[in-house]
Amino acid sequence: MLTFTTLASGSSGNAALVSSGTTHILLDAGISARRIVTGLRELGVEPEQLRAILVTHEHHDHVSGLSVLTKKRNVPILATPATCRCLAAKMPALAHLLREQEAGTGVQLGEVWVESFPTPHDAAGSVGYSISGGGERMALCTDLGYVTPEVKEAVLGCDLLVCETNHDEDWLRSGPYPYSLKQRVLGDWGHLSNEAGAELAAMAVQSGTRIVVLAHLSQENNTPAHARAAVCRRLAAMGCDPERDIVLQVAPRNELGPVYRLGEQAFADGRTAVC
Repeated sequence: MLTFTTLASGSSGNAALVSSGTTHILLDAGISARRIVTGLRELGVEPEQLRAILVTHEHHDHVSGLSVLTKKRNVPILATPATCRCLAAKMPALAHLLREQEAGTGVQLGEVWVESFPTPHDAAGSVGYSISGGGERMALCTDLGYVTPEVKEAVLGCDLLVCETNHDEDWLRSGPYPYSLKQRVLGDWGHLSNEAGAELAAMAVQSGTRIVVLAHLSQENNTPAHARAAVCRRLAAMGCDPERDIVLQVAPRNELGPVYRLGEQAFADGRTAVC
């Protein structure tokens, strides 16, 4: 069985845990090491049990806890070559733990198969991850300015999608951000808006995805209710009832999210859900 839980999700910090059997993998480490360790232990996992840490890119909200977390723990850190170079420059003590994985390639980590896919973001070698275990598959797809063919291919057919809905475009345009930052977020190398994320979610649901977790919400330019409403409208327009046909939730910003157990529970017609 594949399980997934967010430890934190938002513009201020991101980390999540995916497990299959005795294999536990941390996805990003963008909150303090203390919070990561506390979250892992609440899930019954000791930090020393981590098989690897997957890093999507080198931005602070994805790696801020990495140095302290791995200081006394020999946990391999997987990232693209460009991201590895950035991490080695920022945190030289991590160099011996870095393991390069080219975007678009896969690797077996215990009971889990991990494939990365490139994402258009203003970072060195930014990627998302498609992770399979126990006959189920999830895709982590945040921090991207638009949906590329590679992103679409990685997302289609997954059982669980972690989908970015970072901002409301109108709120961002009229908000207090400097013009340059607004252009960065709105650009092709920025972040998906609620509407763009809704399109990605709809694409996935049409292909069979039945669990959608909205993630990486901006604290200043979005709210969980606003993001969820945008996705609900898009799904309803294609004839999907998000209250009945799928599981649709927003990842909490500063606390553990639900534990999603893929394939454990079923709808009346046999489709998988989450307990």
